[in-house]
Amino acid sequence: MNWTLCLKQFQGYLRLEKSLSGHSVEAYVRDVDKLRQYLDLSKLPARPDQVTSRIIRDFLAWLGELGLTATSQARTLSGLRAFYKFLLIEDLATQDPTDTVDSPKLGRKLPDTLAYEEVVQLLDAIDLSTNEGTRNRAMLEVLYSSGLRVSELIGLRLSNIYVDQGFVRVLGKGSKERLVPIGRDALKHLGFYLEGVRCHLDIQHGSEDIVFLNRRGGGMSRVMVFNIIKDTAAKAGIRKTISPHTFRHSFATHLIEGGADLRAVQEMLGHESITTTEIYTHLDRDYLRQVITAFHPRS
Repeated sequence: MNWTLCLKQFQGYLRLEKSLSGHSVEAYVRDVDKLRQYLDLSKLPARPDQVTSRIIRDFLAWLGELGLTATSQARTLSGLRAFYKFLLIEDLATQDPTDTVDSPKLGRKLPDTLAYEEVVQLLDAIDLSTNEGTRNRAMLEVLYSSGLRVSELIGLRLSNIYVDQGFVRVLGKGSKERLVPIGRDALKHLGFYLEGVRCHLDIQHGSEDIVFLNRRGGGMSRVMVFNIIKDTAAKAGIRKTISPHTFRHSFATHLIEGGADLRAVQEMLGHESITTTEIYTHLDRDYLRQVITAFHPRS
């Protein structure tokens, strides 16, 4: 057993058995390779099945000394857990050294959000007299209306939009599909884009079913969407640091502030665990605290 062979087999397992995206596979393999590098630098010639819990703890401490945050350390440990789970499944190891290793303590940082008025301000700053503006308005309306990830937005397909039912079929993490409602305003601006802009593009081969296209008829990139949002926020006079994920956070926060059921929001966001969605309840508690402070006679 050697690291090179195990990492290659692990890579195949993640891609074929777990159906993870290329980016996710690379991230997992990179996390495990950090451990291999640590063993080389520390002159510890341990094979994967010879790594102990003590080595894992020392490795995490070493990452901390290098300046990696607790969040990055926890993500690396998660990659190692997946690796040793794979080794056990394949009978390449008899024990999991990560079992008795606690994850670094994380301070839960509440995600940045936009107030509803800021969302409107940002959307209204888009120039609808241009083809790009019509497309950008439709993109941001869909982001906020359905809480999509940026990867889900740029991968959205015409064949997965059900206008009559008011739903879109989304391909999320791990190739998992979910149906998400899409609002009337988003559908309206999507219609403007599809009928007034997209149908006139010379669409590149392979992009025929992709909804949002660049001016050359090819698919959009993540970087393009980030830059569009950054430029639009500047035009709207919004000084917050905004990304596509800000729209997703705002979507969830505004739903919960309005009284939406947490399980329904979990389903729409595509979160595997309810605990991931529960972070938005903290935002809602801040809102409730503001209400009490403003209106309670004894506050």
